[in-house]
Amino acid sequence: MTHVRAFVRFWYDFIVGDDWRLAAVALLALCLSALAAQGSIPAWPLGPSLLSAALPVSVAREPRR
Repeated sequence: MTHVRAFVRFWYDFIVGDDWRLAAVALLALCLSALAAQGSIPAWPLGPSLLSAALPVSVAREPRR
């Protein structure tokens, strides 16, 4: 059981990392891209544009040391 727990913790730390908000935006970008790909909207710009908008917000929220 400890190997399973370590595996789950690794992937949680790898995906979520320091900011869960960026992981949530990445998931949102993937979902919106999938929905756009179903329709006639080009899906490729959604991911980079959402993440490039969320990254400065995440960096600004980090306290300076």
